[in-house]
Amino acid sequence: MPRSKTGTVRTHRHKKILRATKGYSGTRSKLFKRAHEAFIRAGEHQFRGRKLRKRDMKKLWIMRLNAALRQIGTKYSLFIHALSKSEIKLDRKILSEIAIQYPEVFKKIVEKVKP
Repeated sequence: MPRSKTGTVRTHRHKKILRATKGYSGTRSKLFKRAHEAFIRAGEHQFRGRKLRKRDMKKLWIMRLNAALRQIGTKYSLFIHALSKSEIKLDRKILSEIAIQYPEVFKKIVEKVKP
């Protein structure tokens, strides 16, 4: 059986990493070892960023809702409590979009939810 070597496999693996780190600065885009470290760390940041984006979006929806509700004359916490007790099943994302694009409809929803 012939001896197996890692020549082409290693070349392809190195090329893949160096292609992925193309825009990185300094040796992080040139040397495989540094590029691989940067690539792994970038993946960790991407993973964390996907979780943070969800949190940030929820914060944004809550701020938008609170601002729209304050203009109407109610508080966010009271509205969400009343909404959970009512039969209306709309989440914060949809409510914030309605508040921005259709303020009259949002006002009607708030009036319907108010006890």
